Amino acid sequence: MLKVNEIPNQIGYYLAGFTDGEGSFNISFRKRKDYQMPWKISLCFNVSQRDKVILALFKQHLKCGTLRSRDDGVWYYEVNNLNSINENVIPFFKKFGFLSAKKKRDFAKFKKLAIMLNNGEHLTEDGLKNILKIRKDMNDGGAGRRKYSETDILNEMNLGKSSETTRQANTK
Repeated sequence: MLKVNEIPNQIGYYLAGFTDGEGSFNISFRKRKDYQMPWKISLCFNVSQRDKVILALFKQHLKCGTLRSRDDGVWYYEVNNLNSINENVIPFFKKFGFLSAKKKRDFAKFKKLAIMLNNGEHLTEDGLKNILKIRKDMNDGGAGRRKYSETDILNEMNLGKSSETTRQANTK
């Protein structure tokens, strides 16, 4: 677990301020045939930048995550391991926080989603619907940037349809 009190304040507040402008808190859905549900649901904190020095500071002080580059020269720092998010990312930003209302709002939703995933709510129909409702309002709605829409996800789950309706649809 991250010892957040050992991070120098000037570094912590610098990284939080950088995140306030350049970072994002997300939840992603990936199709998986080998899961109980057809979706792998993951939380992700990331920051991207052309200069990897600042991103290396995130990795050094948060003590988790990966640093990688794209072909266009942009570097990414990302954390998508739920334990690392719970034990490192969330405590860090609880201490160092944000100034912008938008980032405060997205982080509050991110924390709520982490609790839901920890509790296994993503494995139930109602939990999945609640997660999608929260996701809709994160990152300004994510319009146009999400690979799978709420409708795509719900349709894949066959939510709201009886098992007989689903069976009949699959035999046609």
